[in-house]
Amino acid sequence: MPKSGRLDPLAAQLAQIKPNLIWTHSLGAIRAVRRATTTIPIIVGVSRNLVELGIVSSLAHPGGNITGMDLSDSEIIGKRLELMKEALPKISRVAVLVDPKDPGHASIPRNMEEEARVLRVQLRRVEARSPEAFEETFSAVVQDSADALILPESPMFSQNRQRIFKIAIGKRLPTAAGGSHFTEAGSLLSYGASVSAVCQRSAVFVDKILKGAKPADLPVERPTKFEFVINLKTANQIGLTIPPNVLARADRVIK
Repeated sequence: MPKSGRLDPLAAQLAQIKPNLIWTHSLGAIRAVRRATTTIPIIVGVSRNLVELGIVSSLAHPGGNITGMDLSDSEIIGKRLELMKEALPKISRVAVLVDPKDPGHASIPRNMEEEARVLRVQLRRVEARSPEAFEETFSAVVQDSADALILPESPMFSQNRQRIFKIAIGKRLPTAAGGSHFTEAGSLLSYGASVSAVCQRSAVFVDKILKGAKPADLPVERPTKFEFVINLKTANQIGLTIPPNVLARADRVIK
């Protein structure tokens, strides 16, 4: 993905070409193309919090020239905590990693507080503004005696997932993240929608727009299928045993 400072000129170049539509993803890119055009249809392949961040007016009636797919990650991140607690019943302190530059993380971990209260888990918000901050942040998490780490969806986290979980495994820190691409990269657990499947679903919007539909008339969609994946290789590397009943609930187990 281009650096954020290049998004506006690239978006302007796209708008000057006057394509039939623009397909994009991630908040920075969406905002850049929205600044570049208010008339060319914009399809969101995958993003988060489109209503909360003012990208669309509502899910049912997006208005304007933008529609597409919205991950409901902020609404299911509490489930990630529940699954971590089931897998590791003794945990009591959980760090929640956020990117302070990501507007979608502003309400995290606040929107996990109810689940944390029920599970009797103490949450601690920790920040990483860049990949270079991961090592220091994770060291602080371990020094604070956190039992596990929860990650919300994030372009920065996704792009650097191999680096994140290499550090976490090295520090024997259990992690729970979003889509299965995180578990495939080394997260102990993941629970979320398949980003690739969501992007593929966005092709339906492209088809409808090319056939004459208006973005304002096409409701934003959210995924309805969420996958629970466990990485047993990671569990073995950090010396953990996942209870058989939790393994049985997983949609997929990576060995």
